[in-house]
Amino acid sequence: MQLQDSGVQYSRWDDSSRDEVSAAAVSSTEEASSWESSPSRFSRKLCSGKLGIAMKVLGGMAVFWAVFILGYVTGYFVHKCK
Repeated sequence: MQLQDSGVQYSRWDDSSRDEVSAAAVSSTEEASSWESSPSRFSRKLCSGKLGIAMKVLGGMAVFWAVFILGYVTGYFVHKCK
């Protein structure tokens, strides 16, 4: 497992009045080959913004209906008249 260098350097201890930030460009093949960046990018896209809200609403509705149907079927067999 290799430790990746992010390519961002921050010079905080410079005596100038403003802080400097420099970022190095990373090729898309290097970024795509990284296993660590893929899940975080995937979860960031699905868990934030409008898409994240829609996914949470749809997930909540799916869980609601699954519990409702399970309870309905269970109640049917528990209270079934003989």
